[in-house]
Amino acid sequence: MPFIDLRTTVPAAPAQREALKTAFGQAITALHKTETYLMVSIQDSCDLWLGGEKLDKGAYVAVSLYGSASSADYNRMTGLVCNILAEHLGLPPKSVYVTYHPVSDWGWNGRNF
Repeated sequence: MPFIDLRTTVPAAPAQREALKTAFGQAITALHKTETYLMVSIQDSCDLWLGGEKLDKGAYVAVSLYGSASSADYNRMTGLVCNILAEHLGLPPKSVYVTYHPVSDWGWNGRNF
């Protein structure tokens, strides 16, 4: 039950959104999850500041997942996310924050897992 919430300063065309969704679906396997239940949100043209400076090109990515993963898995996922955003949106990794939110109770389809 993973959820990837992307907020980025740059606009993302429909084809880019689709490519990001697909790439995130492949990357989520780094956290031992599959795309089957992956939900993705993409919010583009957001205002983001880092170190008191407004970013022209940057992103914040929150990854929530049912259960947890190891530090090594999170580190691998961060690398994948940064590579995906560099490839599809031209974002420099130094302007990308990624956070992880392991969740012990997750509901879907009228009940919790």
